[in-house]
Amino acid sequence: MIFIDLKLFVTLSKYLPENPEAFEVARGTRIEKLMEDLGIPGNSVKLIFVNGKREGRDYCLQDRDRVGLFPPVGGG
Repeated sequence: MIFIDLKLFVTLSKYLPENPEAFEVARGTRIEKLMEDLGIPGNSVKLIFVNGKREGRDYCLQDRDRVGLFPPVGGG
């Protein structure tokens, strides 16, 4: 098992687990699986940042990664 620091922004915050600063996931977990495990619908996430760098859903999480998920943002 590994630990990540998880941040979910705006409308995604309702999916935030307990203890997101040290959230435990299995080694080899990809972002897509993390979203699935948290119950986040795939179309609810527009941007994924890991350690300040934009990543895709296929990124394999590493111990102590800082993960931020952002929803689509509208405006006008």
